[in-house]
Amino acid sequence: METKLKNISVFQISQATTATFIDLYFQLTCLIFIQNGSKTILDSQGNRITGQKNDLFIFPAGSLVTIQNRAKLDQGYLAIGISFHNEKIHRIFGKSKVSDHHSTEIQLVENGKHSNDVILSILIDTIKNKNHLPPEILENRLIEPLIWLKQLGFFISTQDENLWSQIKNLIGTDLMRNWNSRDVAQYFAMSEATMRRRLAKSKIGFAKILLNTRLENGLFLLQTTDMQIIEIALECGFKSSSHFSETFKKRFNITPKEIRKLKK
Repeated sequence: METKLKNISVFQISQATTATFIDLYFQLTCLIFIQNGSKTILDSQGNRITGQKNDLFIFPAGSLVTIQNRAKLDQGYLAIGISFHNEKIHRIFGKSKVSDHHSTEIQLVENGKHSNDVILSILIDTIKNKNHLPPEILENRLIEPLIWLKQLGFFISTQDENLWSQIKNLIGTDLMRNWNSRDVAQYFAMSEATMRRRLAKSKIGFAKILLNTRLENGLFLLQTTDMQIIEIALECGFKSSSHFSETFKKRFNITPKEIRKLKK
């Protein structure tokens, strides 16, 4: 299940076994509805939050978190995600300053206290009928989860991107391209030396940004598509599936095959 509009994307996340993923970056605001298993988040402030089946996580754009998806025995982990460009967040919540709210934090919407089942049923029904809806109607219905959250008292804001997140977003537009720091610096109208100095403040270099962006996109494709591993490897800029698998294992301590293969 995947639906893509200009500023909204809906996708199903599936994972065969329990795994922990360190320092995952969310480019866009993302809502994740847990359908099977559980999810534990460790945010940049050291807060640990665990959500169970039917709970909903709100990840604001720019979130950098460690995630553990815990699979249910013989059934795996399953969730539905929907991401929104900032334009849609501004449309519902306005352009409030970050200092006005604690909205840049990851938020857990517990099903027992809120109407997650209602929100999710609207989303699923919209996806089922997407081929019978005009694009404008489809887009407005996909925004309904944000309206529900606002009515429930939740708030989501956006924040200005720092340089390394801007670089990640640029690389993500064409993962197969042979990116180099000089070309990227020129794109942002600065010298390579200036870019490196600015990145040094974030304690992450260009080579690591490039590799992490490719691996994180590879993880997303493993969890949300039926693409073969070799196809994912090539699309994410790796020369072979073996190179992708080896590098993926070093980053996430699990192989691409294990993401999809249920343990018996």
